[in-house]
Amino acid sequence: MLLRIAEVLTADELARIRSGLAAADWTDGRETVGVQGAQVKRNEQLPDASPAKAELGRIVLAALERSALFFAAALPQRTVPPRFNRYRGGGNYGYHIDGSVMRLGGADQRLHVRSDISCTLFLCDPADYDGGELVISDTYGEHRVKLPAGDLVIYPSSSLHQVMPVPRGERLASFFWVQSMVRDEGARRLLFEMDTSIESLRRSGADTTAVLRLTGVYHNLLRRWAEV
Repeated sequence: MLLRIAEVLTADELARIRSGLAAADWTDGRETVGVQGAQVKRNEQLPDASPAKAELGRIVLAALERSALFFAAALPQRTVPPRFNRYRGGGNYGYHIDGSVMRLGGADQRLHVRSDISCTLFLCDPADYDGGELVISDTYGEHRVKLPAGDLVIYPSSSLHQVMPVPRGERLASFFWVQSMVRDEGARRLLFEMDTSIESLRRSGADTTAVLRLTGVYHNLLRRWAEV
C-alpha cells in the first residue's frame, strides 16, 4: 500500500530540522549500503553516530506518535531510528530494493528490524529543487512522488524504487523503516481500510451498535494476525 500522510511535521518542527541539517556534517551516502547499493547511490547522509541525527530523529518520532493515520496504516512494532539524506548537484539513487533485515542500535546490540514498510518524509518544498522524485515501481506501474515539506509517503519495503537526479537546488528528506505488527501486506491493507471506514461511520453518526460490532471485528482480526 502506497499512502501519503500530509502535514506530519508542524512548521516549527520543520524549521528546527532544517536548521539542524544546515549546521550538520554530512558524509557520502555510499558508506551505509552494501556493494550493490553503492553502485547506484549518489547522495549524502548524516552519519549514524552524528548527534544531530539522533536529535532530529527524535523530533520525527514524536511527530509520528501524534499521527493516528500513520499508526492505522503501519501498525508499527519497531521503527529504525530516522536517517537523513541530501541530494544535490545531480545526485540520485538508482533502482534498488531496501534490505530485508536491519540492525536496531549499535554493533553491540542484537535487536533487528524486519523492513515491512519504507518511509520517506519530505523536508523541502517541491519548488526548491528540480527532479528528486521518488519513483516506486509495482504491479500497477511507476508512481512518482514529490511531496510538500512535512508530508510523508509510506510504501512496501519489497518495492523496487529510485530517487531521480536533482540538478538544481537540494532535496532533503528523512527516511526510515518499520516492522509492522502485521507482517502480511494484504492483511495490513484490509485492517487499514476497515479502521478508516469505522472512523468515517463514527463521525457520520452511524448506528452505535453496528459500529461497535465492526470495531470488535477489527480487533479480533488484529488479534489473529498480529505478531507481538
